[in-house]
Amino acid sequence: MGGLLSVSSCKQTETFHVSKSESSKRQKTSSTIWDDNPRLIPNLPDEISLEILARLPRICYLNVKAVSRSWKLAITSPEIYKVRKELKTTEEWLYILTKTQGDRLLWHAFDPISKKWQKLPPIPDLPFEDENKSSGFRVWNMVGSSIRIADAVRGWLGRTNGPDQIPFCGCAIGAVDGSLYMLGGFSRSSAMNSVFKYDPILNSWSESSSMLVGRAYCKTGVLNNKLFVVGGVSRGRGGLTPLQSAEVFDPKTGLWSEIPNMPFSKAQVLPTAFLADLLKPIATGLTTYRGKLYVPQSLYCWPFFVDVGGEVYDPELNSWVDMPVGMGEGWPAKQAGTKLSVIVDNDLYALDPSSSLESARIKVYDHVEDSWKVVEGDVPIRDFAESESPYLLAGLLGKLHVVTKDGNQNIAVMQAGKRNGDSGEGSESESELNVWNVIASRSFESTELVSCQNLDI
Repeated sequence: MGGLLSVSSCKQTETFHVSKSESSKRQKTSSTIWDDNPRLIPNLPDEISLEILARLPRICYLNVKAVSRSWKLAITSPEIYKVRKELKTTEEWLYILTKTQGDRLLWHAFDPISKKWQKLPPIPDLPFEDENKSSGFRVWNMVGSSIRIADAVRGWLGRTNGPDQIPFCGCAIGAVDGSLYMLGGFSRSSAMNSVFKYDPILNSWSESSSMLVGRAYCKTGVLNNKLFVVGGVSRGRGGLTPLQSAEVFDPKTGLWSEIPNMPFSKAQVLPTAFLADLLKPIATGLTTYRGKLYVPQSLYCWPFFVDVGGEVYDPELNSWVDMPVGMGEGWPAKQAGTKLSVIVDNDLYALDPSSSLESARIKVYDHVEDSWKVVEGDVPIRDFAESESPYLLAGLLGKLHVVTKDGNQNIAVMQAGKRNGDSGEGSESESELNVWNVIASRSFESTELVSCQNLDI
C-alpha cells in the first residue's frame, strides 16, 4: 500500500494517497536541480515529495516558493508540471488583459476553482505611454477591440499621410504549449514582428522568436499544438495595407514558417477595376474548428464594411478553400471589422450584440445545416454602445464564459449553465435555456477590457 500523507497549505488541509506505482516511475528521474540541496520534505524521497507538491492547488505556489530554496526550485521546474499531467491535476486558468485610465496594460489571472485572482508581472520593453503622448492619440487598445483606435488605423489604410502618428496598438494574443504570447502591433509608423512570451511556471515574460512579417491587428489560432497567425495590416508604399500572408510558430523548435497566403478569392471577382481598387479585403477573425482554421473576411472602403464570408485553411492539404456560405454570411460581428468566437465542447459559439443595448444573444453554428442558431437566454451586458470593449468570450472548464463589466464597473466573469426546457418530441434544440451566473466580480485599476486567453497547466 502507498503511504498516507497530510499537507497544510493556503489555509486548507488536504490528504493525499501516494501509490508505489506512481512514485516508482520517477525513482531515477529526480532532477540534478535538487542533488546538492536538502530533501524537499524531511525523511521522504524527493520523488514522493514532488508528487505531493504537484497535488497542491496552483494558486498556492506563490506562497509555497517562499518555504525554502529547494521548494522554489521544484515549483519553478518543468518536472513538477510533467507530474501534474501524469496525475491529472492540471488546472485551467483564465488570463485577462486590461487597460487603465493611464493606458497601462495589466494582466490578471483568474482561478475558477478557488475564485482567486493573481496579478501578472508587467510586460517588459513595451513602447507606450510617454512616447505616445506626443503623437496626439491615446493608446486606446493593443489588441484592436477598441473602436476608436481601430477607426483611426482603418481610416489610414490606403493613405500616405497619418501613419507616423500611430501609437503602440494592434497587438495580438495567443496561447500554445502552456504559455501566453503577445505578437506584433504598431509602434508609431512601424508594424512590429516582435513576440513576447509569458511562462506561468516562472511567472515571467521573455522575448520569443520574432515573426517573419511585421503585422498589427492580426488573428491567431492554435492547431496541432502550433500557433497560427494570419492577416493583419502593415505599412506599404501606399500607406497601411491589409496582409494576405500567414505563418505558423512551433513552440517545440521555436521557429516560424510560412504557410500559403489567403487567396481573398471574393476580392478577385469584383466586377470592375474601380471596385477592386476601392474595396480592400481584410481578415476579421479566426477560429480553430473541426481540425481546420476558419477565417471570416470583409471588404471595406472606410468607413463601410461588407461581409464576404471567409476562407478555410486545411493543414493536411496545406491549402485554402472558401468558407461554407451559411457560416460566413451569418457569422455575428462584434463591431465593424471584428468577429469573435470561441469553441466549447467542439461547438462554435459567437455573440450577437444586435439584440439590444443592454443584452446580447449567443449563437451556435450548426455545421450539418450550415447555419447559425440562436441559443435562448440573453446575455446581460451593460453600456454596450458606450464601452470600447464591452465583452470577451472564453471557453473555460468546458463551459461558455463571457467577461464583461457589471453595473458597478467591476470586471465580471459570467458562466453559462444549461437546463433542458420542457419540450416534447419534435421540439427544436434551441429549447435549451442558458442561465448566466456571475462566478466572479472584482474591481481592478482598469477601465477597459482588452483580451483574454485560457491556459491549462
